[in-house]
Amino acid sequence: MADTAFKTQYREEFIAGFEQGQSLLRDAVTTEAVINGNTATFLVADSGGATATTRGVNGMIPSRADNLTQTSATLAEWHDLVRKSGFNIFASQGNQRAIMQKTTMGVINRKMDQDILTQLNTGTVDTSTATTASLALVLKSKTILQIAGVPWDNNIMAVVSPAFEAYLLQIASYSSADYVNLKPMEGGNGWTDKPKARRWLDINWIVHPSVPGVGTNAEKCFMFHKSAIGHAANTGGMSTAIGYEEEQDYSYCRASVYMGSALLQNTGVVVMNHDGSAYVGA
Repeated sequence: MADTAFKTQYREEFIAGFEQGQSLLRDAVTTEAVINGNTATFLVADSGGATATTRGVNGMIPSRADNLTQTSATLAEWHDLVRKSGFNIFASQGNQRAIMQKTTMGVINRKMDQDILTQLNTGTVDTSTATTASLALVLKSKTILQIAGVPWDNNIMAVVSPAFEAYLLQIASYSSADYVNLKPMEGGNGWTDKPKARRWLDINWIVHPSVPGVGTNAEKCFMFHKSAIGHAANTGGMSTAIGYEEEQDYSYCRASVYMGSALLQNTGVVVMNHDGSAYVGA
C-alpha cells in the first residue's frame, strides 16, 4: 500500500511562450492608412539636386520643375485563425480564449515586421564585406547616409540583430548614460513590458530577432531614414474577431490586416553586412 498521495497543482494563469508578440518596426517607417483599394501611392518630392541661379541676362529668373516620384505599395490580405472545440477549452489548463487572442495578434504583428524587413533588404547601398559591429562600421553607415544628403533630423533608425548590439555594448559611449539620449529604462517607473529603442549618435537603435540571416556570418542589419520606407495598411490597422459557433461547439479567434510596404528612397537605406556568428551557439 502506498503511503503517499502526491497532488499536482496546475497554474490557471498561462505564461506566454517566448516569441515576438508585437510589431517593433511599424513606428520606424512612414505609414499610410488606406480607406479602400489595394494600392497606396507615396509621393517623394525634392528639388532634384537643383542649385541656386542668378538672374539671366534677359532680366528673368530661370525657372525649374520639382522632382516628383510616385512609388506604390500593393496591399495583400494576411490572416491568422485559431479554432478550438468547446471540449478542448473546457478540459485544458489556462484561459484558452485569451491564449488564442494573444497568439493570433502576435502572428500578424510579426508579419508586419517581416513585410518591412523585406523592403529594407531590397536596398542596394551597403557596407561591403560582412564584419563584426564596431564604432567604425556604425560611423561608416552614418557617413554614407549623410553624404547622400539624408537629413539628421531625429528620424534616423537602425535595426540590428542581438549579436550586433552585443558588440555595440562593448563601445563605451553606447553603454554610457552620458551619450545615450533615450534610455531603455527611461520613463514611468523605469520599466515596461515591451521592447524600447535606445538613442545614440542621434540614431534610434532597435534590436530585432528576425533580421535577414540572423545568427549567421551574413546578417543584414539596416540604418535608414524613416522616409525611406513606406508601409500602408487598412484604416484602423489590424482587426480581430472572437466568436463562438453553437452548432459545432467551437470558439475561434481571427486577426486580419491588409497591408503592403515599399522602398521609397534607396539612398536613405544602408544595409550593414554583419557577421554575428560568434555570439551564436555554445
